[in-house]
Amino acid sequence: MRARIWSSGVALLAAAPLAAQEAPSPAASTAQGELSIAIYTNDVALVQDVRTLTLGNGQVRQDFPDVSAAIRPETVSLAVPDASIVEQNFDYDLLSPSSLMEKAEGETITLVRTNPATGAETRERARVLAVNGGVVLDIGGRIEVLRDDGLPVRAVFDRVPASLRARPTLSVVLASTRSGARPATLSYLTRGLGWSADYVALYDEKAGKVDVQGWVTLKNGSGTTFSNAKTLLVAGDVGSAEGFNEYDGANYTPRPPRRRDTRAVAGTESAAREQLGDFYVYPLEARTTIADKQTKQVSFLDAKGATASSGYRFENGWLGTSDEPRSAQSVLRFTNSGSAGLGDALPAGVVRVYVRDARGQPQFIGENRIGHTPQGSTLALPTGDAFDVKVQPTTLSRTKIGSLRWRTSVRYRLTNARSRPVTVELAQAGLRWADTRIADESLRSERTDADTATWQVPVPANGETLVTATFDTRY
Repeated sequence: MRARIWSSGVALLAAAPLAAQEAPSPAASTAQGELSIAIYTNDVALVQDVRTLTLGNGQVRQDFPDVSAAIRPETVSLAVPDASIVEQNFDYDLLSPSSLMEKAEGETITLVRTNPATGAETRERARVLAVNGGVVLDIGGRIEVLRDDGLPVRAVFDRVPASLRARPTLSVVLASTRSGARPATLSYLTRGLGWSADYVALYDEKAGKVDVQGWVTLKNGSGTTFSNAKTLLVAGDVGSAEGFNEYDGANYTPRPPRRRDTRAVAGTESAAREQLGDFYVYPLEARTTIADKQTKQVSFLDAKGATASSGYRFENGWLGTSDEPRSAQSVLRFTNSGSAGLGDALPAGVVRVYVRDARGQPQFIGENRIGHTPQGSTLALPTGDAFDVKVQPTTLSRTKIGSLRWRTSVRYRLTNARSRPVTVELAQAGLRWADTRIADESLRSERTDADTATWQVPVPANGETLVTATFDTRY
């Protein structure tokens, strides 16, 4: 509602500083203490904040300002020596021009108008009747709507309502058994903090090598700045009772389907990296301040000369036939094993691939996403559609050979306009292990899974190769 309420009136209040008799003075520094933050990749972060409190004896109220504005209050844990929690409240109604005006409904404020010609100010007392799609005022018996008509007007409030906070604040009632100062450890889960991995891969086709840089991209959309925090990034999807799919720092959106999926053969090597349960931990070396609405990048991987190769892949759906040739996918293949030169577990993220042109300048050739990848895995990363390597699948015949069986003949025409030979990984999908038998084929295939048969097809330079196969199926 506030965005609609102040679509016309916010400019009037923002044009001049807020005036109030009991306005709180801005804090000189954050009230946060010794901060430790563990940030996961699915919009979950654990904040641990150790502050020194001076408490009296008996039942006392203690405020904790500067907690996350996206805190999950039900997850709060507070450990205070010689004190126990009686009650806790999270005050998230923050002080702003719109919230101040909403809370003033039924109250009297002062309007200050400035004559643009003379600079003279006039003051009028006005009672706020309603704040609903605009501000309706009673000024000495006449009803007026506060409008953005270009005239300098500001609203002066007599006080700030106790329910409005300048900063997100957790309020706790404690039963203390003694007076004095002591440390208090505040822990809670919050939304709005997230991170992802981004990779820059510079591929050298002639050498068969790739240089890989890994960057952590850290985003803070929690509404709170975390100062001088010891930060751990945890790679892995922790279980959550909330059904969000993906967080971009502002909104939750379902992950869109991807046409070119990266394929991975899972590795079995143990990475020389700290683990937290079944997850890998990527600690930032130094304490860092994560400002609200900030994106921060930190390097975590720099591997030179890892073994890599490029190739092509084409996958045809069952009974897929085409009147025109279709492009094969360009694929970069590499492994993150220690012996291949990369040697680390890779958190999920986007790999952007570059190659050097004839002048030696790196040029972007495509990108794709990888999942959480254990060390020793083999990755096949599609980066785009090939210009010169094409495949045209054609269903030649389909004959019923019994009450429940069909015989289908397919031809695949692979062409290569490049000046060097290539090998295309040709995959026929849509097969089912129990339903399909390959009765005949011009090139020996491999059944890579229950649904797919794959041929490694050599295609000569500036030439073509034909592959034929006959399938006996139940449908």
